[in-house]
Amino acid sequence: MGTVIRVLVVDDDALVRSGLRLILGGSAAIEVVGEAADGAEALTAAREHRPDVVLMDIRMPRLNGLEATEQLCAWPQPPRVIVLTTFHEDEYVVRALGAGASGFLLKDTPPAAIIEAVHRVADGEPMLSPSVTARLIAQLTSIPRASGSGPPGRDDDARRRLAQLTDREREVALGVGRGLSNAEIASSLHLSVPTVKAHIGRIFTKLDAENRVQVAICVHDANLA
Repeated sequence: MGTVIRVLVVDDDALVRSGLRLILGGSAAIEVVGEAADGAEALTAAREHRPDVVLMDIRMPRLNGLEATEQLCAWPQPPRVIVLTTFHEDEYVVRALGAGASGFLLKDTPPAAIIEAVHRVADGEPMLSPSVTARLIAQLTSIPRASGSGPPGRDDDARRRLAQLTDREREVALGVGRGLSNAEIASSLHLSVPTVKAHIGRIFTKLDAENRVQVAICVHDANLA
């Protein structure tokens, strides 16, 4: 990322967009480069402004945030997406994270935490607290596996995928599953942060994961966190 993080704000409520613009404007390292009122506008604005981070509401007209997130994350060089949500939309959040979103914000998140979240996601860090990660991943069990998409036992499938990892990679993956940051994983395993980052890169490759959240989902599916 550059020295200034370029952000696109997407929400069908103009007051929410104005509030987020005001909050993010409090950081000299963040620039709001555009706004959009629905998912279709978000795709157009993202092509025009090439943001580093998109704050994406879920429930919007024309094209909802989930569908827009899936399309954005399929781009060759996608922006990082933070989903804006309320807890009653847990299922949609998990689907968005599984599609490649980098994290989420509750709509009542304090201003300072919103700014911190944008910085963390721009730096490639997950934006999920351990307690909320547990709730979101638990919701995944209520989402039926598509017919013919794989073995009926999600836990067995996850264990087979994790079996590809070395012992150390497995330990790092478990840390990711608990919602720990790179620094926290490094401290708990007595490793350097660069070493943890290298392990996570190999974990992504072996699990065919696009982000840490997808690793966490796999760990939780295997009932290991």
